[in-house]
Amino acid sequence: MNQPVTWGPPRAERADAARNRRLLLVTAREIIAGQGAAQLTMDGLAERAGLGKGTVFRRFGTRAGIFAALLDDDERAFQEQVLAGPPPLGPGAPPLDRLIAYGRARIDFLIGHREIARAALDGREQVPAGSQTPMSREHIRFLLGEMSLAAADLDVLATQLTAALDGPLLLYLSSAILTQAAPQVSERLGRGWQDLIQRVCRPR
Repeated sequence: MNQPVTWGPPRAERADAARNRRLLLVTAREIIAGQGAAQLTMDGLAERAGLGKGTVFRRFGTRAGIFAALLDDDERAFQEQVLAGPPPLGPGAPPLDRLIAYGRARIDFLIGHREIARAALDGREQVPAGSQTPMSREHIRFLLGEMSLAAADLDVLATQLTAALDGPLLLYLSSAILTQAAPQVSERLGRGWQDLIQRVCRPR
């Protein structure tokens, strides 16, 4: 969410490096699930994973880098569901249904990862996490192109709809809606997305 996401496979790693990466990510998730994101530290992760501190620092660089790696890992799993998962999120459903499903799933993802996304910020980003969503724009543009939307400027429309799903809007919006529990927030924003898409993509 705070790094550009690619459609291709991850860069090849040495077997030992890949093994350490998996171990560290699993361990980080265990710490977050049991104690919360605020309790995850570089030293604590190294100790619990049974690896040297140097290994953790070389892998992630900073504490924020741990959270960025967790986001990247989950982003790839999310992409896989979009590219090859069951419909309507994956292929096989009408484009309107897929677009609605994509927005709802993306909102669930962003709300579910908001604490991790905040922790991934280390002050070096020019913009908040979630601003770079090339997958969203490309996917939305593709689905719009599959519909009959008359003379609509699909490039501009795709950009505007992508902005409606952008991380900063959902993660940092000053709104009473975000004081609710995550499932309530996701459901309310999801209904809003569905209403928006049905209105914008109404047959002319």
